[in-house]
Amino acid sequence: MTTRKPTTVVHGLSFDIEEAFHALNMWTATPPETWDDQPSRVEQVVDGILSLLDERGLKATFFVLGLVAEARPAVVRRIVEAGHELASHGYSHRMAGDLGREGFEQDVRRARGLLQDVSGVEVAGFRASTFSIGRGTRWALPIVSRAGHAWDSSVFPVRHDRYGDPDWPSEPVHLDLHDDQGRAPPLREYPLLTRRLLGRSWPAAGGGYLRLLPFGVVDGALRASAARGQPGVVYLHPWELDPGQPRHDLGGLRTLRHYSGLQRMGERLRTLLDRHAFGPIGDIPVPDDRRLDPARLPD
Repeated sequence: MTTRKPTTVVHGLSFDIEEAFHALNMWTATPPETWDDQPSRVEQVVDGILSLLDERGLKATFFVLGLVAEARPAVVRRIVEAGHELASHGYSHRMAGDLGREGFEQDVRRARGLLQDVSGVEVAGFRASTFSIGRGTRWALPIVSRAGHAWDSSVFPVRHDRYGDPDWPSEPVHLDLHDDQGRAPPLREYPLLTRRLLGRSWPAAGGGYLRLLPFGVVDGALRASAARGQPGVVYLHPWELDPGQPRHDLGGLRTLRHYSGLQRMGERLRTLLDRHAFGPIGDIPVPDDRRLDPARLPD
């Protein structure tokens, strides 16, 4: 039985548009120098996502990787023509810390310019590869702002072996940003959905957490967030909805992270869409008094 959707809180629904071989877990089998030779499957899966959302009258945010926009510009145009919010996932899918400050700025600016040229619309939102803005890489936020973005959704306020900023608040905030260049333009931050338990914030934002964990983890986190009057932000990748993708031997943990749960992901997504209210991330309002200076957080 489908539970009635809440009517007062609209959560942020997002898709990180990349090929399966772009995922960090895949790099041992499909390193970046081989990407031009890998079969592309993103276009057909995105078409399926667009059809699913159209059937339900829903709009979402699509964070498109620059490499995808460059190789498959028609994908970008179809997203925009369908009325969805276009946002940037950077250009190369390299993590912020690996790129460094100069490389990250070049990557961010290149992706935004490319997406705007292909789509003909302004790109206001950004999400870093692998949620790689957090503790140790907060310097990236003024760069995102100065590159022309109005909002960001890169921070995952959890502890994780690859990413995370456990000291970050769970709710959307206005950021007061400054660095050695002075004050940066305003930026709204929409952190990924978490669930507070045993004195700690646990990830519950979709993606691998929707594939690998019991369905109630993400479903319950959305309900708990709505009960507080706070929209949550969830994400999925197209390759998570593509169980027929090529299989590679990635080793134990990487294989688990990438391939487990692919067969059930489509049905789980449909159930979430039926149970909760969703919309684009950039439409989520942030109260004027909800402000954060990242420089005041613990290092």
